[in-house]
Amino acid sequence: MADLVSPGVQVKEKDLTASVRSEPTSIGATAIISNWGPMNEVVTVSDETELVSIFGKPNGTNYLYWFSAANFLAYSNTLRVVQMETTGAKNAVETGTAILIPNTTSWLTGDGTNGPYSGGEATSIGSFCARYPGTKGNSIRISSCFTGQAVPSAYEASAYYTQDVGGAGGITAAMAAGSTALTVTASMDIAVGDIVSFGTEGPYSTPDAVALAEKGQKYKVTAYATTTLTVERYPAVNAVGLKSAIDGSSTVVAINRYWQYWDQFDGPPGTSTWMKNIQGVTNGKDEMHIIVIDNDGGITGAPGTILEKWANLSKMAGAVTDSGDNNYYVDALYLGSNWIYWVDHPAGATNWGTEPTIGNAPSTVPTDGLKTGWSINLGSGASAGVGGVTPTEGERALAFDRFADADGVDFNLLISGPATVSGATGTAHAIDLIDLVEKRKDSVVFLSPYTNAVVNVANSYLQMNNVTAWADSLPSSSYAVFDSGYKKMYDKYNDVYRWVPLNADIAGACARTDAVEDPWWSPGGLNRGQIRGAIELALNPTQTERDALYRSRVNPIVTFPGEGTVLWGDKTALAQTSAFDRINVRRLFITIEEAIAKASRTVLFEFNDTFTRENFLGMVNPYLRDVMARRGITDFLAVCDETNNTGQVIDNNEFRADIYVKPARSINFITLTFIATRTDVAFSEVVGRA
Repeated sequence: MADLVSPGVQVKEKDLTASVRSEPTSIGATAIISNWGPMNEVVTVSDETELVSIFGKPNGTNYLYWFSAANFLAYSNTLRVVQMETTGAKNAVETGTAILIPNTTSWLTGDGTNGPYSGGEATSIGSFCARYPGTKGNSIRISSCFTGQAVPSAYEASAYYTQDVGGAGGITAAMAAGSTALTVTASMDIAVGDIVSFGTEGPYSTPDAVALAEKGQKYKVTAYATTTLTVERYPAVNAVGLKSAIDGSSTVVAINRYWQYWDQFDGPPGTSTWMKNIQGVTNGKDEMHIIVIDNDGGITGAPGTILEKWANLSKMAGAVTDSGDNNYYVDALYLGSNWIYWVDHPAGATNWGTEPTIGNAPSTVPTDGLKTGWSINLGSGASAGVGGVTPTEGERALAFDRFADADGVDFNLLISGPATVSGATGTAHAIDLIDLVEKRKDSVVFLSPYTNAVVNVANSYLQMNNVTAWADSLPSSSYAVFDSGYKKMYDKYNDVYRWVPLNADIAGACARTDAVEDPWWSPGGLNRGQIRGAIELALNPTQTERDALYRSRVNPIVTFPGEGTVLWGDKTALAQTSAFDRINVRRLFITIEEAIAKASRTVLFEFNDTFTRENFLGMVNPYLRDVMARRGITDFLAVCDETNNTGQVIDNNEFRADIYVKPARSINFITLTFIATRTDVAFSEVVGRA
């Protein structure tokens, strides 16, 4: 609005409500190996239960890495996890040689040899593979029912079976009541686990004598080889074998095959509404049911447990449900399955994966030529955490590199996990992680000495030499925190005690401090430095040993009788004396720098003038006053005016602000002087003299 020339009322607005918003500061990040879950992909985990669900349980190979994640989650509810992509890890497959499909991106793009898997070129490994690498995938079985063989039963309205094989095969020899091994033709499509009945059934046929005798009796197939079909009563009853004798010596007796999992669905698959609308046909038969099973109990502990089931999926690309969700079986499994990937259509499938258009002739209806559907057992999977397959330092570095981009992955506490061996390799890894956080400037890395520096070492003298030598070999950095070693904890999953590194606990102590106070409070001491789950310390340093550790920038972890196991220090790995040689100061500056930097993005592309500068100070000053009120700083001064935004600065399209901060300091040293005086001496006479 222009300034008034004649009398009137002019209304102006100035927005001073913009503010600096504090960002979460207790987000952890680490890399692990495990026996399941995506590899080389950042996954957010909120608690130990979710860690188990996504990556499986720990074992004797991966526990050092696994518990580094789990121990942090004992203090915080946000952890970014990357599973290392190891060379020996493989996805379980239907057939052929197992391959590595580490994550969804890899499934979409292929490995350069067999992919993209989404295009179905990896036929050498069958129709399906396990969702993730690992031996857990070897327990998976996939079973399905296709449309063409789903026929309603005449005798049991709620049931359906996949075929009547009486014409092509059946019982060909006389069988006595109680028989469990039946002589049959060799051409039937029957799978182990199927449910069968005997005699002619169907809505348009008259039951024969066998069917009447066997009415209501079903049998579960336990084995089928060549011409022998082995069965047991279903559901299981005291009596075994055939309910009645069957004379198949002169007439082939029909066998009616029910899909094993028919009772898991409301009815048989058929023609989807989408297919009817697109094709204008009622017999498109594009639907199928799919069941994923824990075949041997290797996943759940209970063989035969259904892991997931999919009803009425379509064989046709582009298919959607009545509510608009993707219903093409390839895509539906990719988007929703926790256990399997599709790899290729089955052999003999015609028109599967095509995308019909309105008005297509019924000749494009999908056919299969299959009678039994899928009954697939996956195998040949291998885990990073099983069988001695462990990551190389190169694979470990590749996983941690996923955390290098500060804009792509947000966290503040980097957990290094174990350094399993001493020497140049372990040192190089620690240096790489320090370099990573130095470049990010928004996080701190927590490092423990290598395992054999303190675990099963003869005495504390050797332990101290190992730990201080390790710390002295690492560079100076205020973005790194060193601790003194390992704790013994109970592994409830394997009923054993484990030595695990403490760096996850120290990062967890910082997260807990954020929850109960603020990032600028020290995480050490009896109030906030309690270490959880520590049965014993590999190194429990004395005062003299603690002094030596502190001189080498190592924070001692100490067990005090009656007071628990405690982080007894708050030093960063900065070598020179500075305010930044304390964890609370480093995390204070990370917090305020990140908050103010994000708030200052509102200034980008505005004019560098008094109005903009005042608005900026209007955001920063209240924020810093709040930090001061919460005891993070003792004083501050924000300068953003013509003194630092000179004409040259403005001409360079820059904006400058100088923020002076006096950080609050934690108490590390306490001196208590007790003075004895004579009875007749007034305290005023001696105060200040001692």
